[in-house]
Amino acid sequence: MRQFGLIGRTLQHSFSQTYFTQKFYSLGLADDHRYDLFELADIHELPALLRAHPQLVGLNVTVPYKEVVVSYLDELASSAARVGAVNVIERLADGRLRGHNTDVVGFRESLRQFFPNRPDSRALVLGAGGAAKAVIVALSDLGIGYLSVIRDPLGHGLTYNELTPKVLKAHSLIINTTPLGTYPQVDACPRLAYEVLGPQHYLYDLVYNPSETLFMAKGREAGAHTKNGFEMLERQAEAAWDIWNGR
Repeated sequence: MRQFGLIGRTLQHSFSQTYFTQKFYSLGLADDHRYDLFELADIHELPALLRAHPQLVGLNVTVPYKEVVVSYLDELASSAARVGAVNVIERLADGRLRGHNTDVVGFRESLRQFFPNRPDSRALVLGAGGAAKAVIVALSDLGIGYLSVIRDPLGHGLTYNELTPKVLKAHSLIINTTPLGTYPQVDACPRLAYEVLGPQHYLYDLVYNPSETLFMAKGREAGAHTKNGFEMLERQAEAAWDIWNGR
């Protein structure tokens, strides 16, 4: 049996198990491949999980462990070293753990299909976690300037109180990398002056459950273009599958 899985603190929102289970059936692998959800109250539980499941050959990593998991790995692939965060763990034949990041390629290629990048394009990145770091690397790859928007006034970036209408109007791409609005807390959203948005704005939410978050709904009502993170999920998952199969 080849076992795969997802680690995170709360996973009831995740489609990863459904996605990979369907993939195993479509490839005729369901008899000897499985994908499980592993909720960890703390990242310190990871070594015990690995000991209890010697058949695990690959893991996905989600919030809030994409950065702190690095210290539990034996090495980082260049994709993860560049970002400073890991969303894919590869268990090598000798038992060593190698961290990868497929969020960058997943987000970057999804964004290409959604956002009409222009030389003067500017983005606001809401959040400062591992997903935000991957988004920032992808924006750099695409030549899109950005500002980070964070809650901590001592951090590097704007606070939400500094998101004036003028700032919002100057940034046509707004990316939510926070978990705000994720099922079951569907009534939450980043604190923005949505009323100043318009057709020139593109709102990308990394959240994909629900399919339309409150962030997206408020943007759509103001005339903005919106996209959720499901395509990013698919693209990063396929890249993870290639890693786990040595491609």
